[in-house]
Amino acid sequence: MCKRVVITGLGLVSPLGCEVETAWRRLREGESGVSPWAEPDGLEFRSKIAGQCLDFSPAPYIEPKDVKKVERFAQFAYVAGIRAVEQAGVDFSRENPFRCASIVGCGVGGLAEIERQDEKLAKSGPSRISPFTIPKIMLNAASAHLAIRHGIHGPVYGVATACASANNAMIDVYKAIKCGEIDVALTGGTEAAVSKLGVAGFGAMRALSERNDAPEKASRPFDADRDGFVIGEGSGVLVFEELEHAKKRGANILAEVVGYGATTDATHITQPDEEGVYAGAALEATLRSAGWNPEDVDYINAHGTATKLGDVAETAAIKRTFGESAKNLAISSTKSAIGHLLGGSGGVELVFSVLSLRDGVVAPTLNLENPDPKCDLDYTPLVAKERKIDRVISNSFGFGGHNACVAIERFVD
Repeated sequence: MCKRVVITGLGLVSPLGCEVETAWRRLREGESGVSPWAEPDGLEFRSKIAGQCLDFSPAPYIEPKDVKKVERFAQFAYVAGIRAVEQAGVDFSRENPFRCASIVGCGVGGLAEIERQDEKLAKSGPSRISPFTIPKIMLNAASAHLAIRHGIHGPVYGVATACASANNAMIDVYKAIKCGEIDVALTGGTEAAVSKLGVAGFGAMRALSERNDAPEKASRPFDADRDGFVIGEGSGVLVFEELEHAKKRGANILAEVVGYGATTDATHITQPDEEGVYAGAALEATLRSAGWNPEDVDYINAHGTATKLGDVAETAAIKRTFGESAKNLAISSTKSAIGHLLGGSGGVELVFSVLSLRDGVVAPTLNLENPDPKCDLDYTPLVAKERKIDRVISNSFGFGGHNACVAIERFVD
């Protein structure tokens, strides 16, 4: 018999704040977490803006002597994960450790550490390289550190599918709980790619916004004047749990995970299929998995990065899947307020999706002042909207053609 999967804890580190309720309030109120990025070493970058976690501190969760051993992307997930566990009230010391998991997505890992060690190598030779280099840069470090913290001995690994990483990680956890392999897990995504290599690399592709004189206006999903995404950093980690397990310990259930869809364009390493055929197929699979009809969905937290091709392709995918029901959907891109967190985006966006479900509020798409005629759905421009929300889909689409969608609904026992 298939198990039911529920969400019992939320944690995040974001450019809007490192407390869930603070970040959610600021998002609803239309604040932006995008700010100028100081170019290091006097180098000149095309894009000089980013969604940065300026108020983040690993204290008190990581001892000062250990901070240098854990790279920033893993620190983000560590703090977000601990706070999610605190909200969920899970005591892992009382759990069967082999029926617990830690599966966290990350797209690029420790770019900043790679830069630091490469500079040391060039300047001082191999003898000066830090022994912590490999443990810091490996993509699975985030999930591994959380497992060490909580004594988790079940499935522990990282997922790397570019900007779909977090959603693919959460899909893996959903399937493992649903088929009875595990009882409870930490899952989501994390990223800290606001670094010289990250900004220069995406800048060389002309993927980033260059609206440097107005950072808060730079992330413009679905707007005709968009000129690329704003790179961001942060983490969203959630506690997924088997329903009866959660009920037995008296957990507060925040939402139920009911379905997913995952496909691949297999057409180009970076450009999406412009007709939205394969992203649409992921949405169609999500509806089938959840047992929903198109008219059942109330809100889509869009991938919505503000790239010229991506926003049009996502609009096409939604129209292809939902038909006439597409015009009744509430849709928004929370990346408009925090930038694009790459492999961490899906985790933060599912946290926001759960809060939308809880409060009946669709977060706004900031800076949507001049809608692209090709993006002609209700993308909730500028101002949050109150609405009855019972069913939500969160989209994540990544380089490599990866498409991953997660469906949640209001929990009913």
